[in-house]
Amino acid sequence: MRIIFVIPNMTGGGTERVISLLANEYRRRGIGVTILMFAGEECAYPLDPGVELLCVSPQSHGDVRVQWKRLRRMRRYFRENRGSLIYSFSVMGTVFSAITAVGLHCPMLVSERNDPRRGRQGPMRDLAYARAVKIAVQTRECAGYFPRFLQKKTVVIPNPVDLTLPKPFEGEREKTAVFVGRLHRQKNPGLLLEAFAIFVEKFPEYTLHMYGEGELETQLKEMSGNLSISNQIVWHGFCPDVRSRIVKAGMYILSSDFEGISNSMLEAMAMGIPVVATDCPIGGSATYIRDGENGLLVPVGDRERLAQAMLRLASDPKLAARICANGAKIREQYPVWVIADRLLEAAGAGDHVQGGNAGGNHNDSDAHL
Repeated sequence: MRIIFVIPNMTGGGTERVISLLANEYRRRGIGVTILMFAGEECAYPLDPGVELLCVSPQSHGDVRVQWKRLRRMRRYFRENRGSLIYSFSVMGTVFSAITAVGLHCPMLVSERNDPRRGRQGPMRDLAYARAVKIAVQTRECAGYFPRFLQKKTVVIPNPVDLTLPKPFEGEREKTAVFVGRLHRQKNPGLLLEAFAIFVEKFPEYTLHMYGEGELETQLKEMSGNLSISNQIVWHGFCPDVRSRIVKAGMYILSSDFEGISNSMLEAMAMGIPVVATDCPIGGSATYIRDGENGLLVPVGDRERLAQAMLRLASDPKLAARICANGAKIREQYPVWVIADRLLEAAGAGDHVQGGNAGGNHNDSDAHL
């Protein structure tokens, strides 16, 4: 048996981190694993030496010749590995796989990572998704946004939590707020800058640490200057060791306009960092956060409410401590081997499941969903 993950590339991001966790877990079980990348060869996350990392093409930038070579190489690889299980973690990856694996008996499982109402590939996406045996969505609300004929194929499977995360920090937290993600319009980092400008009027000792890269970086730096907060913001870019860097942070902020489920948000909760998150459509944040108990939820696009939530955490140590303790419990509820089992079962490969601690060195044998 071989599992072929299909993804544009493995540059830094939550989806890519999830793939790395699952790939390593399947290799631990002795299952063959390939990560097939169709838009670059960079990989930002550590992989088991037995995981095959295969780049079939660079980014095409609209070049038809590159696109044609990409499809030919994908077809050749799927033909050489007939009967393999395809896990597609992107819309275009699903489209390419649906075309190139025709007639090769390669069952395909699709993982929908975002709000399905977004993007421009609606009809093309639906045709490609119809080829899948199952569509793994992250929330029940997400499933409801698909056409009825695709809703029948959906199964709700959450993101795994990496148990190698740093343990929750015990002690006085740093006077910092952190953002981890792409500097992209979807993540709305500008909203965070505006809220932080309000917040630091009362808590000037705090700094904001931005971890991530993206096309908005120059614009955001100019914006921070206009808001007179540039001296209180640290721009880190992409950092592979971001988790160890932020474990003592005073708060983690998710400011997105839309999300599937933010992997960096889950990791922050699992590390016991107090989380403030926008209540994005399809319910990703609300699936995990009980407002006021293990995190704080705020409306999308509301800088005043975001600033108020940050002020609540900074001014109420008991609230922050409760959120820390309750948020950290998430690491025991969604271990990677349970999610790996669920995906195999959804794809109809249950005979290959070796769930729990079978054959491995996991620490939480009683973990469950």
